[in-house]
Amino acid sequence: MHHHPTPEEERAGLPEPRRILARSGFGAAEPLFAADLRACQDLPQAWGTVSSHASRLWTEAARTGPGGPDDRPLYWARLVLAARLRAWRPGFELSDRERGELLHLWETSSRGISDLDFPPGDRWIRVVVTGFDPFHLDEDPGCSNPSGAAALDLNGWTFAVGERTAIVRTAVFPVRWADFDAGLVEEALAGRYARADAVITLSRGRPERFDLEVWNGSWRGGGTDNLGRARTGRVPAPGPDAPEWTRSSLPVERIVERARGRFPAVANTEVTEVPAGGGDPVVRAQGPSPGSAARRGGGGDYLSNEIAYRNTLLSERAERDVPAGHVHVPRTRRPEEHADTLAQIRAIVAAAVG
Repeated sequence: MHHHPTPEEERAGLPEPRRILARSGFGAAEPLFAADLRACQDLPQAWGTVSSHASRLWTEAARTGPGGPDDRPLYWARLVLAARLRAWRPGFELSDRERGELLHLWETSSRGISDLDFPPGDRWIRVVVTGFDPFHLDEDPGCSNPSGAAALDLNGWTFAVGERTAIVRTAVFPVRWADFDAGLVEEALAGRYARADAVITLSRGRPERFDLEVWNGSWRGGGTDNLGRARTGRVPAPGPDAPEWTRSSLPVERIVERARGRFPAVANTEVTEVPAGGGDPVVRAQGPSPGSAARRGGGGDYLSNEIAYRNTLLSERAERDVPAGHVHVPRTRRPEEHADTLAQIRAIVAAAVG
């Protein structure tokens, strides 16, 4: 394993990320983490240090401040501390495999993935919602991702559904192909369908509308991620006989009817396919034709389509009938622009289980 920072971690040293960390108070996390790492005498102590700091980072980020949720301090602080962990030279022997496991622990614990648990009992309706990190950061290092902000806003939210209570747990996924290749979505979600009553993934979409993505395709279209890497080809989904297409099982019509607000919520059925007989890709407004090969799902051919595909595939293979699907939220770039979007996301989640 190389001990140099990744391109994503290097970007955290730019002036705008540093200003975001300083203003938020999250900049104080780095010296505290470094001091605790220096004090570690063995691997178990290091494991506890990484776990506690990562969990604290997630908990603090999910506490919405007066200005509303801001996903940027969590994103940049995670990278700064990950680079510190990657370069750490402990006073005991630490193999590359062990360092990799510590870095993975750091990622899952600081993203909420380790906290996707629910209280026991029949009174609860359990809902998992996920968002994404900011991206396109070379063009705008100060940008926010409204789906990540929504994950912070919704974590721990409860609301009444008849005589029961819905409770939401959330996580934020990286914009990195390699993490999807390594099965992070399956690690985070595969065990949730046994208890969850809905699993909803969110990402940033087009301006001024919510898209409820009906069809998801097994295709990567070559988009560049936060590490500057691209992928083209079929989604390397786990398990045998992975289909070309999966379909949302969310109550789309009910969501469109109930989740009204500033932005229209649209059931998006458009896909791009190669028909069963071959030829050039064609756009179909009402979903794929039998036997076709995917080139774009309703949500495109980037990581948002892929998490939608993986989530709905896991749901289809689960023993329980769990509504699962993806929502593209309106494209906004700064936390102060998210207020209307976040309010309507709450209405969407409530409609999905109500």
